[in-house]
Amino acid sequence: MQDQIQRQILDTFLVLLKPIARILLRCGIGFREFSEISKTAFVDVATAEYGLRGRPTNISRVAVMTGLTRKEVRRIRDKIEKGEQSLVVKTTPLCEVLHRWHSDSEFLDRSGNPAELPFVGDGGSFTSLVKRYGGDIPPGAMRTELLRVGAVERVDAERIRVLKRSVSPAEDLERLTVSIVHGAYPLMKAIEHNLNPDRADDTWPQITAFTQSVRDADIPRIRRISTKRLTEMSESFDDLFMAYETLHDSDEDSEDGNLVAVGFFYFEEKESGGKSIW
Repeated sequence: MQDQIQRQILDTFLVLLKPIARILLRCGIGFREFSEISKTAFVDVATAEYGLRGRPTNISRVAVMTGLTRKEVRRIRDKIEKGEQSLVVKTTPLCEVLHRWHSDSEFLDRSGNPAELPFVGDGGSFTSLVKRYGGDIPPGAMRTELLRVGAVERVDAERIRVLKRSVSPAEDLERLTVSIVHGAYPLMKAIEHNLNPDRADDTWPQITAFTQSVRDADIPRIRRISTKRLTEMSESFDDLFMAYETLHDSDEDSEDGNLVAVGFFYFEEKESGGKSIW
């Protein structure tokens, strides 16, 4: 029974992880980097919140709880204690190929710029570049992916020109950060709080209205009305928060401040094969 419950929980988190995977893949971030930050989160929470008598959880217990080896737990805890929680990104094969195309002299022109490369050839070709820096990825698959993300273009039937040094969308970084910090994180924090058996009766509001019966032709109108009403509601809460901020402006105790947020979002998704997550 316990295994079945855990399986259902993991299936639910799979639904959540799919949009996260889409975001990371668009940014050129692969599983290795995500695995590392996941380990850090597990070790940090297990260490801080499951100790005895107010002390951090010991390494052996963290290893038992997380399924990581004690050596791995010790490495991650040392990193956390040194303030090195930010991830040192291990490049993906795609990013490595782009980087080397811009830096390895074999793949540069006489001006030191990335050369247009023939797809095949023993040296100075796209195939040789991928074989050297792309791990076990076939050159054809690498070309297809680079074309998909707009990092290269075909010059003709045989030659390829590189367009980007990186596939990370830097222009969307601020929007991504704000969306995660002020949107996804507060929602997940509310879910975690409401599922905590130690919360007593202190349940936080967590409300979603939904339907599975809106016709395609009605979607634009629903979206427009939802946007208007959500904007009005968010502005009313903003007024409420500003009123409380100014209420105690003259107080000397500036440390008495708590973060409070109310989230608003609109969501729609086509059902896949008659199967819905709701």
